[in-house]
Amino acid sequence: QVQLVESGGGLVQAGESLSLSCEPSSSIFNVQTMAWYRQGPDKQRESVAIITAVGSASYADNVKGRFTISRNDAKKAVYLRMNSLQPDDTATYYCSIQGRNSYGDYTYWGQGIQVTVSS
Repeated sequence: QVQLVESGGGLVQAGESLSLSCEPSSSIFNVQTMAWYRQGPDKQRESVAIITAVGSASYADNVKGRFTISRNDAKKAVYLRMNSLQPDDTATYYCSIQGRNSYGDYTYWGQGIQVTVSS
């Protein structure tokens, strides 16, 4: 079973930066969309950033201009650079990788990594 391994979270002060990484634990093929989601305290999970197979990125309005999503297709990895972090960015962040194999469409999720921003 493929697992997505996330790293890079932690505790920072407002205005600081963090970078998150996400890589699969074993080989996956025909990767299409990669994305980051987050779920804050007492909030629903929300989409943060998405990057397509051709590298087109889109962002939630509340992170646009501060966060940057990128991908490494050789490693099947996805990254999230977060600048100018604010307390409202405090959440558990999840990566997601979607694609298609011989069995059909698949979606893998990371286990979640905590990002805490203090004021």
